Amino acid sequence: MAGRTTAPRNTSTSGVSSAQARDITRDLLSRGNPVPGREEDVLTAVSELIANARQHAGGVSGFQVAALPGAVLVEVSDSSPEPPVTRPWAPTQPGGFGWRLVNQLADKVTVTVHDGGKTIAVTYTGHG
Repeated sequence: MAGRTTAPRNTSTSGVSSAQARDITRDLLSRGNPVPGREEDVLTAVSELIANARQHAGGVSGFQVAALPGAVLVEVSDSSPEPPVTRPWAPTQPGGFGWRLVNQLADKVTVTVHDGGKTIAVTYTGHG
């Protein structure tokens, strides 16, 4: 697809780790970042989405990050058809911040349920 630079998609059942996904994302951003100043937002989302898939959905079945004109798209797939849930705000309790943080930092978040589970797509633009 013209104008799209895509990192390798990981389809192993054991999945990609947060560190591996961040490295793939950093590499992509270093080759022409369409969202300057938002690198940490993108990397935070990558970490949180991978961690959530591993902790709550049986692991990562797919990971992709793409540089588009003026945007970065992150997609994480897992085998659970259950959409993520925003937990009630409880600052004294461990956990429960990742999904809320992804939604607060991203310009667009979509959850698509499919036969193999679900894919969460997060978009960051240069206008965040």
